[in-house]
Amino acid sequence: MIFYSGFSLKEDDTFFKEYLLDQEYVVAGFSYGAIQAFEFALKTDKRIDRLQLFSPAFFQTKNERYFKMQLGAYSADKDAYLRLFIDNCFSPALNDGSAQIKPDRYESLKALLYYVWEEEKIKTLIDRGVEIEVYLGGKDKIIDAQKAFDFFTPFARTHLIKDAGHFLKTK
Repeated sequence: MIFYSGFSLKEDDTFFKEYLLDQEYVVAGFSYGAIQAFEFALKTDKRIDRLQLFSPAFFQTKNERYFKMQLGAYSADKDAYLRLFIDNCFSPALNDGSAQIKPDRYESLKALLYYVWEEEKIKTLIDRGVEIEVYLGGKDKIIDAQKAFDFFTPFARTHLIKDAGHFLKTK
């Protein structure tokens, strides 16, 4: 299995152990890592049977003001931005300090905010025989899980975990 981590995180695959399929032809990613996993699956000529997307970064329904606020807050105080980001990833559960933060860049945040999931690209993977699974938390404070659910449902086996947040934790 290949796993792509979320923005400013490392070893975050541990949050998804109950869902991850640790098999040779599986590619998975969390949040920003879901974008990276998806793009890898599109570009590789390697066999992929399943693509697992955990709380994929889905901001295409947001407006430019939202993007500028996020990027401005990150530029003003990166550490404060990341602390709030991690707290919101855990919510509604409390931050237990288990998230491992790694340095990331403004450009990475900008890339994930402006990324647009394209139906044609998704259909390309489906036509190749890739089974896509999407896992979303109903109480996610990072993305609009309902809009993401509505978008991905026609293409993927989509799971909305009602009382979970971005890390798919409920407590």
